[in-house]
Amino acid sequence: MVESSKQSSRARKQNNHTDGETSTQAEASNQAKPSRQPQSGEPAKPSNQNNQNNQNNQNNQTAPAKPAKPSKPAKQPKQKLPNAKRAAASKSTQAEQIAKTLKQEEAALLRADTYTKAPKVSRRTLTKEEREALAKQREAENKEAEKLAFTASKGRIGRWWARLQSGPNKITWGMAIVALGVVYGDIGTSPLYTAQTFLSGQGGLGNVDRTAVLGMLSLVFWSITMITTVKYVLIAMKIDNNGEGGIFALYSLIRRHGAWLAIPAMLGGAAFLADSVLTPAVSISSAVEGLQTLPPLERLFDENPSLTLMITVVIIVVLFSVQSRGTESIGRVFGSIVLVWFSFLAVVGLFNLSNDWTVFEALNPIYGIQFLFSPHNEAGIALMGTVFLSTTGAEALYSDMGHVGRGNIYFTWPFIKVALVCNYFGQGAWMLANNRNPEYTTMKTLNPFFQMMTPNVRYIAVVLSVTAGVIASQALITGAFTMVSEATRLNWMPHLQVRYPARTRGQLYIPVVNGVLCASTLMVLAIFKDSEHISAAYGLALTITMITTTVLLGVYLWYAGRHFGALLFTVVFLAIQVMFFIASMAKFLHGGWFTMLLTLGILFVMYTWNEGTKLERAQRRHMRPADFLPALDKLHGDFRIPYFADNIVYLTSDAETKRLDTDIFFSIFADHPKRARAWWAVSVETTDDPFTREYSVENFGTSFLFRVRIRLGFKVSQSIPAYIHQIMHDLSKTGELPKQQSLYPKVDADPDIGTIRYVLIHKALMPESKVSARGAFLLQAKYAIRHMAGSPVKWFGLAPYNPLIEVQPLFVSTRRPPRLKRTDLMRSVPLPSKRKADPAAIPNPLDTTTGLGELVKQVESTMDSADAAGGRAGSKHSGKSDFTQADVTIVSRMIRPKRH
Repeated sequence: MVESSKQSSRARKQNNHTDGETSTQAEASNQAKPSRQPQSGEPAKPSNQNNQNNQNNQNNQTAPAKPAKPSKPAKQPKQKLPNAKRAAASKSTQAEQIAKTLKQEEAALLRADTYTKAPKVSRRTLTKEEREALAKQREAENKEAEKLAFTASKGRIGRWWARLQSGPNKITWGMAIVALGVVYGDIGTSPLYTAQTFLSGQGGLGNVDRTAVLGMLSLVFWSITMITTVKYVLIAMKIDNNGEGGIFALYSLIRRHGAWLAIPAMLGGAAFLADSVLTPAVSISSAVEGLQTLPPLERLFDENPSLTLMITVVIIVVLFSVQSRGTESIGRVFGSIVLVWFSFLAVVGLFNLSNDWTVFEALNPIYGIQFLFSPHNEAGIALMGTVFLSTTGAEALYSDMGHVGRGNIYFTWPFIKVALVCNYFGQGAWMLANNRNPEYTTMKTLNPFFQMMTPNVRYIAVVLSVTAGVIASQALITGAFTMVSEATRLNWMPHLQVRYPARTRGQLYIPVVNGVLCASTLMVLAIFKDSEHISAAYGLALTITMITTTVLLGVYLWYAGRHFGALLFTVVFLAIQVMFFIASMAKFLHGGWFTMLLTLGILFVMYTWNEGTKLERAQRRHMRPADFLPALDKLHGDFRIPYFADNIVYLTSDAETKRLDTDIFFSIFADHPKRARAWWAVSVETTDDPFTREYSVENFGTSFLFRVRIRLGFKVSQSIPAYIHQIMHDLSKTGELPKQQSLYPKVDADPDIGTIRYVLIHKALMPESKVSARGAFLLQAKYAIRHMAGSPVKWFGLAPYNPLIEVQPLFVSTRRPPRLKRTDLMRSVPLPSKRKADPAAIPNPLDTTTGLGELVKQVESTMDSADAAGGRAGSKHSGKSDFTQADVTIVSRMIRPKRH
């Protein structure tokens, strides 16, 4: 606005100057050319006064002008009126030209939007696609309500079904298919390697008798029943946090009962994420290795031993690259394939069971217990590690509950369990039928899953198993996204960019996590090469997750008032899972060290972020309006300080709009004060509704400080600059924000709003901070993790606007360093002049530019004159200064500013 007034003033001066020159030239011309008297009989020529009018008439008319009558010479006073009219006309014309030129220049300066194409908000709060999606959703809800009302009128069963479909256990066919593709992939690939690992541990098929087979089948059946069905499906899945499952959601419900509960929650979450790295590697590689059993491809794989690894790498890269499309679209494709896969497992198992139905004797748990402690068990307690492989994927049922809904898992699990049992028992029947067949007893590596099929069926099995391995990886990837999202809410991990590609918030995609998982999985393949070595490391971390989940579930049941049930549940399941853990520890030297290393690394990130956040919050303070408004008001009106920007926008995580973070306050006043026409503190909140777009403003009764809270739906892009401009325009229209105008082009191409500078504040630990070595290490590690995790500059779309990243000191609790001791000799300080100090020379405490230099010069000149006087009386003082305490007081009063 100041620049606009200056430009208007320059235009007026130029206009006046031009008009003055025109008038002066006209008068000089009239005086230099006297009027000519017409001759007799000669038509009179128009005089200078009428020259313009006659010229216009000649241009507008085709007839010749009539001759004028002879007239007497015009008198000089009568020439002033036409000259004044001409000067006025000329002045008006040139003023119009200047105004037109200024408008053209202004239009050219502000034509930046044709080049930048900066985003601007529309007049509607919803896009066309969003309105269509909401309309379809309302239509589907109305149809569902009508259907439920019709069903409820059909009797008792109808009313039960209507209540079921209206509650959290709602069942839909579409999401049930999605549940097959998202949840059951991991547990569905267990038959590929469980029996193979069992035979390897027992020394081959020739060392396996009926007792061993029935014992293994009994342990597998009851492990699936106890761990998956009872613990997770019947108990854990009834405990949710706003529809979300998983160990972090469970911890959120019980963390108020003790700070120690964070330890098992962090440990279990870290182990789950570590296991998410191995699942894609072991599932896909074991399935791809099935290609080696096909006769036409045996020679090709023998000549190219690394071909299996290359195919596995390609499949994994493609899998992670399609995650951004969302689990709903992926799940619908995978769900149909998983339905075929589990049907295939059941059919193949039943085909082999038709030869020996007696294997169902293994449903008696006595067979399993007897074989576990039998001397014929070559693997010993490590057998439980093999049996545990059949339950991998059980944790995914709980963690993926928010993706597909609890009711759909309840609906699909019976089918899944029947198919798994049929296939495991079918493999057992085949082992009993061929344990004396020399063709199989001499094979180096034997996989009963593929060998129990005919060669023609084996082709279908290999194709389906590869697809099932991909789907198994998908189940763990979606679970990892959920885990990280929950850890972020708990402030155990850095805030990452989260996308919601589907219609429900439970289906999310985190680009950073997706990239880290992909890189880590490829690293596993590079280290272990094949599924046999990966299986040695697989499952160890997942036993830790199950143990910690059992502890947290027991605590929840205890505080829910079910004391006996909590004790029984904790004792029984801890006993089973501790046995699994001890058995899996036998894998440590064979690859288990890798998963433990991953678990410790992820645990370190969680612990570091949590402890570092606690230290930062110990220093973080908030200010009341009475504390910060006076200083900001004074700075806003201090015209000696130039504007840092018209608008300074701070992004903050504090959603409370009635206060101001001290970090923002000291950022404004640090170093050189950041004066602005308006300061903004903006917080962004993500809602559970998909298309929310709303904001609220607190201005504290001022026109220069605004506290803004923006609420965006989880499907809405969080590109903040366009919304900031809309808010500024809205407040300008209501008069809350004074009018602003840009005179020069800007990237945002908004001439009605002044310049905007975005500021983000980061913390840095200072050497004077009174913090332990452990605390300092944790803070430094947190800042390093934050640097690698990404910046809000990218999340909120601020990168094109050159945001300012400020680093402020983190003074947790400072220690006072000892005072310095001066070592040079004290110079004699002379007696100052007795004259009164000039008040104008005493600097204003707020003025850092004037006054101080004059005061310094005055004091120095006074000291020089005193030194000269002291030199003349040198023998009297003998080198000793007569600068007394009273003189020190006088000098102090001179320098000290007056207090008003």
